[in-house]
Amino acid sequence: MKTLIIAFILAFIAVPGSKSVYDFTMNDIDGEPVKLQQFEGRVLLIVNVASECGLTPQYADIEPFYQAYKEKGLTVLGFPANNFGQQEPGNDEEIKAFCSAEYSVTFPMFSKISVKGEDIHPLYAYLTSGKFDGAMNGPVKWNFQKYLVDKQGRVRMAFHPKTSVKDEAFVAGVEKLLSE
Repeated sequence: MKTLIIAFILAFIAVPGSKSVYDFTMNDIDGEPVKLQQFEGRVLLIVNVASECGLTPQYADIEPFYQAYKEKGLTVLGFPANNFGQQEPGNDEEIKAFCSAEYSVTFPMFSKISVKGEDIHPLYAYLTSGKFDGAMNGPVKWNFQKYLVDKQGRVRMAFHPKTSVKDEAFVAGVEKLLSE
């Protein structure tokens, strides 16, 4: 009985306030507020993107990946950021036009934010803290770093920026989360 009480107390302390990705409201690429709670029950791929990066061609794989998995319960959320080599210099309107014209992006895109440093957006502070779920602890390494969030809004996996959405381990991670 004593062990059970201690385990209960430790579990309660480990997740103060049961914070999740769903606690955030973000502005979409058109400046409209979007409560991330609307994605509850879906697996999320959160990715920081940039238009003038050597990894920008990843859009060409991310969009078809989104199309292939959206009916299965996956949503991709793109967050433009200018933190690495000033590779996302445009404003939201320019970014939206680029993504549409060059890669026919249909997944939700959001207003440009900072994903590291002193002005890091609270969503990315949460994603990189490891404080609530331990999936990732440390700053974003570069553009196109990928975070997989489970249906309960918990960060479960993080992938290096160069990891393709076609990578076997990445696909296995998505399929595992979709099946839970």
